[in-house]
Amino acid sequence: MLRLTWVQPEDLLGHELRQAVQDGREPSAVAARWRAAGGFDAPVRSGASPQPASRYLRLLAEDLLDELAELPSRFAEAEPTGLAEIRVLCPDWPARQSGAGQGRTPEGGAGESRIPERAAGRDGAGGRPAVPAPDRFEAAWLGRAAGCLLGKPVEKLPLDGIRRLARATGNWPLSTWFTARGVPEDLAAAHPWNRRSAGTCLAENIDGMPEDDDLDHPLLALLLLRRHGRGFTTADLARLWLDELPAGRTFTAERVAYRNLLLGIEPPRTARHRNPFREWIGALIRADAHGWTNPGDPAAAAGQAYRDAVLSHTANGVYAAMFAAAVIAAAATGTHDVHACLATGLKVVPPGSRLARAVRHAVRLAAAHEDFDTVVDELHAAHAGYHWVHAVPNTALIAAALTHADGDFTASICRVVSGGWDTDSNGATAGSVAGLLAGSPAALPDRWTAPLKNRLATTVGDFDGTGFDALARLTHQEASRP
Repeated sequence: MLRLTWVQPEDLLGHELRQAVQDGREPSAVAARWRAAGGFDAPVRSGASPQPASRYLRLLAEDLLDELAELPSRFAEAEPTGLAEIRVLCPDWPARQSGAGQGRTPEGGAGESRIPERAAGRDGAGGRPAVPAPDRFEAAWLGRAAGCLLGKPVEKLPLDGIRRLARATGNWPLSTWFTARGVPEDLAAAHPWNRRSAGTCLAENIDGMPEDDDLDHPLLALLLLRRHGRGFTTADLARLWLDELPAGRTFTAERVAYRNLLLGIEPPRTARHRNPFREWIGALIRADAHGWTNPGDPAAAAGQAYRDAVLSHTANGVYAAMFAAAVIAAAATGTHDVHACLATGLKVVPPGSRLARAVRHAVRLAAAHEDFDTVVDELHAAHAGYHWVHAVPNTALIAAALTHADGDFTASICRVVSGGWDTDSNGATAGSVAGLLAGSPAALPDRWTAPLKNRLATTVGDFDGTGFDALARLTHQEASRP
């Protein structure tokens, strides 16, 4: 029996009920009808419940998903999705850095209901910040890959399981790759490695960078920029997905948006139609290339990340991508420490949003506690109601790890992965930022870069087997494009 994950109506309804509570709607009446009909909760960690629901429950779930979508949110004014509304709420929207002229005007509009056919170009007022050498981009690609690879074997595991596995092999506090060597059989049975990753992501079997959506999406963004330039539209990205991204390589919000495209639904409604994952982490993992190619221009980076994100995400899911892109654009200049970069990222996030509040709280915790385990425990307590893939807790953890590590590469990826939740995605984003701050591949410890063998596996375009040095040169070309 094929149980395709992240699309079964009966599971989507369970996730949407939780999402409704989180984004300020009142779903109790809908939840009561679902329960009375025999409906069940969404799976806690997997993408599909083990058995299909009855036809009646499936039809009811579809109707209730549409009903939930019509409920008003008390957070609507503080958490808009339209870029114009977001900018109005951000009084410190960033200007270009490094003494450069004014930036390009990001795509605007009165709201999220219309994506212009072509984004606005440069406003002609001044030059662009200096583009860093390809070495810095190579360090970012390598950092993203290493952080992702570190987190892959423990993805989906609970925090206690991650800690117990690492302690069993003398690797706590986490400082190097996970290994199965020396793990007691009962512990391995209680907390099995991620089955998709165990054969390629442990210290004893790493042989290059295996395929992962956290690397596929930056490759797609690079391909998007090469084909359409900085003025790409959300529709351009949608066409690229259909041309280059196998449906089976999509997950959560991306899979639902992909399905919606195939149903004939156009962006940005693809992000909203029966998509309870629209505030999860997927848009954040697509943001790096937008920051890399706008060094010193966090506003332009956030604008590009916005046009990318709204294909599949809304509100806090979009803010997470804009935040990451702005942080990375600031880090790419090599002239700011990690704390300034994080502060820059917050400038493109509505300050009253759940994401902004979570990031500020995480940064305060990281500054206040010497023991990072204490920080992690506090974050898990604060965000216990969120799914482990939601953007709010994961973005907070990334900010906490980068703050606590003070930008150090090893400390950044190890802290963020040791904090649990979406370990490979968080490791990738923290590794990208810390790699940029390190500045060159030579500045990254050999134990993280040598096993990658300058080789990446992917199904995207013609990139399979490409080296990180080649990707850095392509990224440099796009960052240098007028």
